[in-house]
Amino acid sequence: MPHSETSTIAVPEEAHGPPRTHPPHKSNTVQAHDYAHENTHGTRPHRTITFPEGVARDRELNLTLTRTRTHESHDDNRPDMSFPFGTTDLNRGGFTNEYRAVSDTGFLPADLALRPVPSHIYRLPQALADPEKARELKQMKLVTWKEGDAEDPRNWSNLYRWYITIICAIAVVQVAFASAVITGDFRDIEEEFHVGEVVTALSVSLMVVGFGIGPLAWSPLSELYGRRPVWIIPGLFYVIFNIPCAVAQNIQTLLICRFFCGIFASAPLTLAGGTISDVWDNNERGLAIALFAAAPYGGPVLGPIVGGFIGETIGWRWIIWVNMIFAGVVTLSTMTIPETFAPALLGKRARRLRALTGDMTITTEQELFRASLSQIITETLLRPFQMIATEPILLLMSMYIALIYGLLYAFFFSFPVVFGEDYAWNDGIVGVTFSSVLIGVAIALFVTPRVERDYLRRAAEKGGRADPEDRLVGMMIGCWFVPISLFIFGWTSPPAVMPGGGHWVGPVSSGIPFGFGMVIIYFSANAYLIDAFPGYVASALAAKTVIRSGSGAAMPLFITAMYHNLGNGWAASTWAFISLAMIPIPFLFYRYGRSIRARSKRAAA
Repeated sequence: MPHSETSTIAVPEEAHGPPRTHPPHKSNTVQAHDYAHENTHGTRPHRTITFPEGVARDRELNLTLTRTRTHESHDDNRPDMSFPFGTTDLNRGGFTNEYRAVSDTGFLPADLALRPVPSHIYRLPQALADPEKARELKQMKLVTWKEGDAEDPRNWSNLYRWYITIICAIAVVQVAFASAVITGDFRDIEEEFHVGEVVTALSVSLMVVGFGIGPLAWSPLSELYGRRPVWIIPGLFYVIFNIPCAVAQNIQTLLICRFFCGIFASAPLTLAGGTISDVWDNNERGLAIALFAAAPYGGPVLGPIVGGFIGETIGWRWIIWVNMIFAGVVTLSTMTIPETFAPALLGKRARRLRALTGDMTITTEQELFRASLSQIITETLLRPFQMIATEPILLLMSMYIALIYGLLYAFFFSFPVVFGEDYAWNDGIVGVTFSSVLIGVAIALFVTPRVERDYLRRAAEKGGRADPEDRLVGMMIGCWFVPISLFIFGWTSPPAVMPGGGHWVGPVSSGIPFGFGMVIIYFSANAYLIDAFPGYVASALAAKTVIRSGSGAAMPLFITAMYHNLGNGWAASTWAFISLAMIPIPFLFYRYGRSIRARSKRAAA
């Protein structure tokens, strides 16, 4: 931007979100980067920001005209998960707190609301950097929530918000349950279709592949059209595709339809976290997000428990019918979830106000800076893989999450080897052994809110600005439990400990530390990726989802053969040693993560 076209004004550091440990107070000013806060912590250094010629003077005059603040439960220093990351042209418009702001008038001057994408490279949005565009932007009014706004999901009653949270968690549990429930009766599928173990295992793998592909479409669609239609429409197709699975006359039909089940069932995996973030702001969603973090790992564990008894008594086809009934009930429940996505709600309000007043300057940032189709495709399909190749934090964290997710699906095939073959238990009892993993998940649900409170304490000690690396404390606790569980499983199973008496307690109990460790690791790693890449959250999470699903899909194809060829002890120990090799990752990022982020073009400053 040529210096001849700009003037420089000093903006207080408070404009970038002052540290605070209490709810923000109303302010009579709106600052350039992070508006709506008073300086309650004394004088801080000023930061120099460059604005187009002619805009700076107007900004200084207008700063006193708009009274606005962010919602009392919102922390501006943390990423806004209601921002439409994947469908907004961030180069033109940058970021805004429009979707979390609360103003007296219900409007915010557009030129005051925009701010750069968070990274160590400070670059003004093009709409502010270009003088002509900045003058046009100054006339636009962005719609915000009003004080006590009844349409703001954060103002709904706690009971109603918990209802929505529970429905979201159950929806995730259901689709995760569906991926593993069919393992309850592989034997009858093999006999009926005359196929081997690997081909039958594809009924799990292909559905998990669908879990990785589906979100690439559902995520941008939910940003463009709101969350509610994406909750309902894919859910209906998912229920329908269970029918050809249940009546399949050949293995090809079963496998193809399981793949499509995975694609349509993946919508809750995409939407649940966002919906929970819509109704609970980032300073109050600890337990709610803990439920969401546990759901995709607890759900698959329920599958073999239920599927084992159904397959044992009335056959594998009824496993699918029961899953369809479960899916249908959950889909009907999701129809009771209203629209919660702030850009969709405020966009609807903006269109209504334009129609009522004829004022075409009333708008939202998403309407002003909507990304083109090519940009959405790049953001959804290309950038995730570019970031995997160039961002070591994203690559290694995604690999760690993928390992944990893959090991969960490995348990669904190693437990039948130990308890079905060596202990000669029937499928129903083998399924019950997975209850130990659920116990570990339940323990993690009590621990994750405490991990979140520890993070908030660290943030308060640092003046309200925690480093993304503070998210890694949970991983540093949970990482030890995964290899411990695998060593226990491998060396308390036959032939190291032969069946008899209460010897089953050893391998069964291994699920407890594994269930605990995997939830704590995922909870912390997912939060770290969000905080480390606040300007590229959609791409980072898409990359993680693809890698995670790939690992979960691959494991079922070779785990049984691995345990047969290496033996229970060394097969489990192989994965235990790989898990041990992963343990340094959170510790190294805790120590060197800041310097690694400083070298990244996309990571937070």
